[in-house]
Amino acid sequence: MARTTAKIFDLKGKPIGKIKLPPVFKTPLRPDVIKRAVLAMQSNRFQPQGRNPMAGKRTTAESMGVGLGISRMPRIKGGGQRAALAPGTVGGRTAHPPVSNKRIIKRIPKKEKRLALLSAIAATASKKVVASRGHSVEDVPYAPLVVTDELEKLKKTKEVEETLIHLGLWPDIYRVKESRKIRAGKGKSRGRKMKQAVGPLIVVAENKGIIEAARNVLGVEVVTVNNLNAEILAPGTHPGRLTVWTNGAIERLNELYGGGKA
Repeated sequence: MARTTAKIFDLKGKPIGKIKLPPVFKTPLRPDVIKRAVLAMQSNRFQPQGRNPMAGKRTTAESMGVGLGISRMPRIKGGGQRAALAPGTVGGRTAHPPVSNKRIIKRIPKKEKRLALLSAIAATASKKVVASRGHSVEDVPYAPLVVTDELEKLKKTKEVEETLIHLGLWPDIYRVKESRKIRAGKGKSRGRKMKQAVGPLIVVAENKGIIEAARNVLGVEVVTVNNLNAEILAPGTHPGRLTVWTNGAIERLNELYGGGKA
């Protein structure tokens, strides 16, 4: 059964009170809908590809027909027997080139997109779901992890690191660091210099310096509650990202999605 209240922790990791959770945290887990929403968002970043319709066809090559004891491959007129035009030949056309008018953007209904977001938010309140995603949650005191609004006012990276240690999130930062070492040892990966695991997410009501302070902490991402989406909460279409909510973010969440219905 979903929790109706959550403990509020200070920057030292000590509970200082409780807060009533909005109904959005009671949304059922829907991995299928979350996956559709994330893939739809990712498809909007695809760039259309296409080929010039005349590519490989600007040539005098023509087949000489049958009865000559040679293949019917199109050959350039004039000296030599160099083949062209046909797929697989030097300077020939591509067999099945991509076309720019192909539909590459996936679309989903607005209600389904909203349901995916609410479900991804609710997934952050389950330690079991968060752990199944691969995060280190042994030292995390509570889920959902709600912290006082003083977190938004941190200005220095060192202060953010100390807070993450007190809240039991540092093992997950260490997991991110180790993932870089492991993947780097396997050789080069095509299309990227480095691949690493996803770390904790900090959701704030307002940026008062935390985004600049936390951007140098490996794996940590900070976002305002107004800019939440399914991809941030469920990277790679997998729900249950380890998330830290500020007190103000929870209150703002109640204003935005108080009903919790799709």
